Amino acid sequence: MSGYLEGYGAGEDQRERIIKRVVLAVVSVAVLGAVAWFLFRNYREEKQVAAFLELLRNKDYQAAYGLWGCSETTPCREYPFDKFLEDWGPKSQHADLSAMRPPATIYALSRRSCRGGIIKTLEFPQDKVLLWVERKDLTLGYAPWPVCNPRIPAPL
Repeated sequence: MSGYLEGYGAGEDQRERIIKRVVLAVVSVAVLGAVAWFLFRNYREEKQVAAFLELLRNKDYQAAYGLWGCSETTPCREYPFDKFLEDWGPKSQHADLSAMRPPATIYALSRRSCRGGIIKTLEFPQDKVLLWVERKDLTLGYAPWPVCNPRIPAPL
């Protein structure tokens, strides 16, 4: 003979298991999302630097100059194409990209993530070049400072 209260609490165990699984799933998704964000938050900017270096390897200097937001028809006033060629062209000290030191083994050491973009460090035998990649339009430029300073606003 089964009593009125014999099945009391049987559903509680099942509901408790469901709640635990849901909480575990939410926490797992949050942790994986945070890791993915940390690893890929600068993906577009890193690809832009890679595209710039690839254009230089292919000696397509006009297209590489275009990544700086400049073109042959609308050259940058402070950075004309002839100055760009002095810095990155075939006779520059950065002409041999194979001499560039590979990025640091710890990926984050070769770049700094800032509010408005990233600072990417390119190490050549004779010097280091700090490139700035603007987040909003992915234009390149020289970094105005070696590390991000939260008190200094992002360049305009």
